[in-house]
Amino acid sequence: MNIGSGSGYPSSSLSNFSPHPFVFDGVECNSMEGLLQSFKFDKEHIQVEVCKLVGRAAKFRGKKRNKQWKQVQTLWWKGVAYKRDSDEYQNLLTRAYDALGTNTGFIDALKATNKAELTHSLGSSSEKHTVLTEREFVSQLYRLRDKLFNN
Repeated sequence: MNIGSGSGYPSSSLSNFSPHPFVFDGVECNSMEGLLQSFKFDKEHIQVEVCKLVGRAAKFRGKKRNKQWKQVQTLWWKGVAYKRDSDEYQNLLTRAYDALGTNTGFIDALKATNKAELTHSLGSSSEKHTVLTEREFVSQLYRLRDKLFNN
């Protein structure tokens, strides 16, 4: 099952573009895309603003910071700098997806995948060029789905 916003349910509902509100570290997020794009900004007040965005609006807001974060290979959250290739950044992603996992619409869509193989053909495979690789994205979905079915 290829995860993407242009696909049918449930894969479209698992896309980071989907409007699934959740709270992460006290910040209200309206989509995972908004949160991920906010990591490109080092100023907290801008991060809060970007977290409110959904889908393409979030993607294009973050696009303005691609050159900056890629040059230093650093992302930020609430005043803390994270090297893109660090374990700390991976832990940040895990905590973010755990927070998304509190949204019932997201959880229902994840359950609806049952045991299907999950892919994301639009995703980049290079950590140097994206805040979330295809492998990172799909592994977070598998991790959350495994928790659902093993509890």
